Parts: sequence; C-alpha cells; structure tokens
Amino acid sequence: MRVLGLVPARGGSKGIARKNIRLLAGKPLVAYTAKSALASLRLARVVLTTEDREIAEIGQCCGLEVPFLRPSDLASDETPMIAVVRHALGALRDSGDEFDAVCLLQPTNPFRRPEDIDGAIELLETTGADSVISFVDAGEKHPARMKFITAEGRVIDPPFAEAFEGQRRQELPKIYLREGSIYVTRTAVLLEGGSFKGRDCRGWIVPEERDCNIDTPFDLFIAEQIISGVGV
Repeated sequence: MRVLGLVPARGGSKGIARKNIRLLAGKPLVAYTAKSALASLRLARVVLTTEDREIAEIGQCCGLEVPFLRPSDLASDETPMIAVVRHALGALRDSGDEFDAVCLLQPTNPFRRPEDIDGAIELLETTGADSVISFVDAGEKHPARMKFITAEGRVIDPPFAEAFEGQRRQELPKIYLREGSIYVTRTAVLLEGGSFKGRDCRGWIVPEERDCNIDTPFDLFIAEQIISGVGV
C-alpha cells in the first residue's frame, strides 16, 4: 500500500496567530509533525500543503517536501479539509505520482509518534477498512456526565445521562473522543465519497498523555509544560 503523508499548514489562524510555525519549546510547531512523519516506515512521501511561502520554507527546513503551493482560495477559515486533500492529490497525480491512501497529519498535534502513523496504516491494510482515525478514551469527560442547562440556569439530564448521579466511571460503557492526530483514508473514499471516514472506519487508540490538540494559547501553554516536565 502506497500512502501519502500530507501535512496541511495554512498561514491564517484565529486562536493563535501563525499557529503552525509558533515556537513550542524552541521549535516551530510543524517541526514536531515533520519529525514523526519522516520517522514513519509506512509513508511513501511526506508533503506539506500551504499557501504561505514562509511556512513552506520552514517546512522544507524540517525535511518536508513542498512540491507546490496551495491556491489562496483553499486556505480560508471556511475551506473544507477534503478540498485541500483533493487538491494535493491532483497536483501530485499531475506530476506522475499516485497513492492508495492519504494519512492526514495536522501540525496541531505535536505528540504524535511514528508508531501511531505506522500502526494506523497497518490497521487500514489488514482490515480492508475505508479509514482509520485516532481516538482517546473520554475518561472523566464521558458524555453520560454531561447536562443541559436552560436559560434560567436549570440543570436537566440528557437522555444519555448516567443511571444515577455520581455513577462510577468504571460502570459506564467505554466511549472515545476523536483525537485528531491521525486520519488515514483510502484515496477512492476521499475522491469518490468525499469523506475521511467512509462506511467502515476503525479506531486507533492514543493514550491520554499523547492527546494534545493545540488550538488556543492555553493549549500551547499546556504543551510547553508537558515538554518541560513542569507539573507532570
């Protein structure tokens, strides 16, 4: 199976300005994804897709290929990621290269490991699934503990609430949150179905300590503390 590692890193960002190249422990954020992707044994190529020349240059310094620049109309807040992936596949196909699957590797997940990438690809190949997506145990954020709160402040149990207030987590059914660091999808599902998930999606479980999706300054602060070992 020939798999493309695709790193999407546009220049704009609302939560953190220039997020994809913000420094985390002295390194641009995209460098962490580049390191894990380049250490993978199952990726045929690792390509950065961006419309931003500075990000392209930093990506190249990190070892990523930048064979094209993404059109600016595919780099807005409203641009669906599926359109970005389709553009990349088309540009690479025009240059004579095609892939069986795409592994989307977002720079906002710095703690992803090469074995996560390779394990997810192996799972896709051995099961014949349409996709493999990374998940993390919901833990104390189990939806059974969630409540509706009305405009008047009244707390109401949703239909999926725990059987009784304070029910032990061990008694609740296992449930997982989409973690975001790995999306491996067959090319046909992406191009023909317009989906990262498809009909048969398998879960790659990531441990809690590697669950980190940087979207806000607080997320960046927490990642700094994890790397430095402060408060861990």
